[in-house]
Amino acid sequence: MYKIILTILFIGLFISTSIAQQRQGQRGVQREVTITGKVIDKETKQPLEYATIAFFSKRQNKIVTGGITDIKGNFSIPVPAGMYDVTIEYLSFKTQTIPNKRLTKNENIGAFSLEIDAEALEAVEVIAERTTVELKLDKKIYNVGKDLTVRGGTVSDVLDNVPSVSVDVEGNVALRGNDNVRILINGKPSGLVGLNSTEALRQLPAEAIEKVEIITSPSARYDAEGTAGIINIILRRSKLQGLNGAITVNGGYPLNAGISGNINYRTGDFNFFNTTSYRYRKVPGQSSTETKFLNSGTSLNEFRDFDRIRKGYTTNLGVEWYINDTASLTTSVVLRDSDNESNTTNESFGFDPSGNPFDLLRMEDELEDDKTIQYSINFDKQFNGDSEHRFTFDFQFENSKEDENGLVTQNAGFAERAVTLENQDRILLQTDFVKPVGENSQFEVGYRGNFNELDTDYALEFYKDGNYVLDTLVSNNLIYKEHINAFYSQFGSKIKEKFSFLLGLRLESTRITIDQATNGDFERKNYTELFPTVNLGYEISEDQNITLGYNRRIRRPRSYFINPFPSRSSATNIFQGNPNIDPSFSNGVDLGYLNKLGKLTLNSSIYFQHATDVFTFISEDTGDTVLIGGTEIPIIRRSPINLATNDRFGFEFTVTYRPSRKWNFNGNFNLFQSETKGDYDGINYDAKNVSWFIRFNNKFTLPGEIDWQTRLFYRGPRETAISKSKGMFSTDLAFSKDLFKDNASLAFNISDVFNTRKRSSETTTETFYSESEFQWRKRSFNLSFTYRFNQKKNQRRQRGQNGDDDQDFEGS
Repeated sequence: MYKIILTILFIGLFISTSIAQQRQGQRGVQREVTITGKVIDKETKQPLEYATIAFFSKRQNKIVTGGITDIKGNFSIPVPAGMYDVTIEYLSFKTQTIPNKRLTKNENIGAFSLEIDAEALEAVEVIAERTTVELKLDKKIYNVGKDLTVRGGTVSDVLDNVPSVSVDVEGNVALRGNDNVRILINGKPSGLVGLNSTEALRQLPAEAIEKVEIITSPSARYDAEGTAGIINIILRRSKLQGLNGAITVNGGYPLNAGISGNINYRTGDFNFFNTTSYRYRKVPGQSSTETKFLNSGTSLNEFRDFDRIRKGYTTNLGVEWYINDTASLTTSVVLRDSDNESNTTNESFGFDPSGNPFDLLRMEDELEDDKTIQYSINFDKQFNGDSEHRFTFDFQFENSKEDENGLVTQNAGFAERAVTLENQDRILLQTDFVKPVGENSQFEVGYRGNFNELDTDYALEFYKDGNYVLDTLVSNNLIYKEHINAFYSQFGSKIKEKFSFLLGLRLESTRITIDQATNGDFERKNYTELFPTVNLGYEISEDQNITLGYNRRIRRPRSYFINPFPSRSSATNIFQGNPNIDPSFSNGVDLGYLNKLGKLTLNSSIYFQHATDVFTFISEDTGDTVLIGGTEIPIIRRSPINLATNDRFGFEFTVTYRPSRKWNFNGNFNLFQSETKGDYDGINYDAKNVSWFIRFNNKFTLPGEIDWQTRLFYRGPRETAISKSKGMFSTDLAFSKDLFKDNASLAFNISDVFNTRKRSSETTTETFYSESEFQWRKRSFNLSFTYRFNQKKNQRRQRGQNGDDDQDFEGS
């Protein structure tokens, strides 16, 4: 494996060196001159920092070079000698242009006084205040705006505010109510997510996000994994010259504190970047379960209190080398280290069939140590200065370790220890080639290889006669290997500026081996599948368009699903994975409509998905019992299985309304019906369920330029063949004030104002009936302070910013 890594590094270095030498040779052919000048505000006479100067060559029909002004408004830019149109621009100011300027020697072209553009200023303020939406044929891009409710929060908090996305009380992310969503960072699997994506997303600070891509109808370029679609999180990275960055500190109740920052240093052909955060927080939670065993007449009540501490740091350090005007090489390393503590108190009491009471106190103390390191290399080459004609190569190696040590004690001198050691290696190889065909068409071909190996070692020991004795019936070692080789091709075109299409086909060959080393069980699975994609778009007018998408997807079981080692916090209710679970396949259709009516924007879609071998969680009586207070209590196990089919039909509607500069409102409504049909182990699990969720965001600027934001969320009740979940309502409030000439911001937010973010459900089987309630996190308060240096809050985004996928074929 390490030989492979060294080989890839050597290839990347060789390519970069070769192109650098080529560039040096080219520089010797064309003479450069240095052009200087100054840009000021016409009204205030103050220098304008970060004004943009661009040199456009009509002969080459492109911008040859450019630069920005420093803190004093001065610029000094090396330019190849020649004839140019020189433009001087600054956000919300009117642009000045010097046409046909011949540059043959070092020259100061003077001082430029720019005046305010009132219409542009209004547009800039709108963009800065809200989350803007950009539509493409295969995705919706939400440029994360000034969202107060997530200040000092995490990526999970950001996602819970994005239309179509919901995050439940346990932090599980769902897209349109479907939790099988693929989460990527900058277009690739990332060590920032790690082994446990739910917990990792709670470690990454919200301020690190630039934009979120919601891909409900993924094109062939993307992995076929994720039946709900893909959420691609793009992280911030500035490409401004010089040193710039921001730092955020926050604290709150229940006790939480954190500090995060991002810094960039651009000098010459190199851009150094780093995002680092440290978080410490206490997460108190609780749950309760009331169970009646129908055969014996025994009743059991369980109450759990969770006292959890989450602490750790995440850092992403890298450098981008602009080898020449058309090629760049980016290398980065990600480190994530978190230490978590969980103390669970489980109080159980009930009555046996004769009405005699019994009780049990069970305590679980768990220490968890997570470490992830990831190395990545990206090479990007554009041909003939055309960003649409390019070749990219990516290599990524990641190692994640998660060590859990749990001690369970209960009355009557019972004690047990459980140790789970997980080690995962992941290698990603990817290459893409995109070539324009004519003026309005584009062809693309590529390869991706994902090679994963997960080693899980589980040991359970019981305390007996003063010593801990290994339970050989439960202890085991599971080695799960998954190798996926994928090839794809797609072609897109735009016809008569109205109709667009993007057609693709992806082939994925999967090889899986499951080795339970201790008991000798071994299983191998191989399958090769085709995944076609079709994305169509029609532009009715500048303000209206219709899109239609079709795709075939796959859902592979995650490690949580295949881990066969039972949970230990409850003696009577356990969760256990299923290593023999098979992948699920789905076919989906999505019809979308967008209409912009002045200050009102309407975005809606109708979707349908048919899935086979779907994953379903079932609860069943294991037939085993545990002795509590002299009474034998049945053990209930919850596990995932493959059920027959699932049909999901839904309607989604998003509205955005901004009646004035001080008031911004948006809402998202999703209604869907899910119908499951299937039998398992002689039990019929047919179920039809209609559910919905609705989210409102309202932001208003109070006197004194204090921003006030309110968010309301309601998720409707849901039902399966054996369980019913009640509706859930929550409210968030936030206030913010900009300070020090907009270089700093102070924000205060309250999450779950009425402490109602709880999951309540009922489960009914032939042998038992239970009611449960779970609250992952109680109401919380948070205060955060952000300071920016050499960054402006409304700063213009630079072309080619990290994660900006220019090669996407746009449909509108």
